[in-house]
Amino acid sequence: MASRTTQTVVHFSSAFRLPGFEAWQPAGDYRVDRLRGSSRLAWRRVGAFIHLPAIALQSSAQQMVQLSPADLDAALEKDLG
Repeated sequence: MASRTTQTVVHFSSAFRLPGFEAWQPAGDYRVDRLRGSSRLAWRRVGAFIHLPAIALQSSAQQMVQLSPADLDAALEKDLG
């Protein structure tokens, strides 16, 4: 299966917590890598990684955490609502 990665920046206007995260993350802009895999007919979302901490926060430690594309979409929808 072929795959491709698209890097985007998402914005959370308030603190948020994703499934599987122990701590709340502060509002701000976050880099997200979205992974897509191809089937015979189309590209489909197969995974996502979010880079922590937020872009504006100064930190010597950075981490990239895997999450479900559906969980990311739900958190962004909740933040808009």
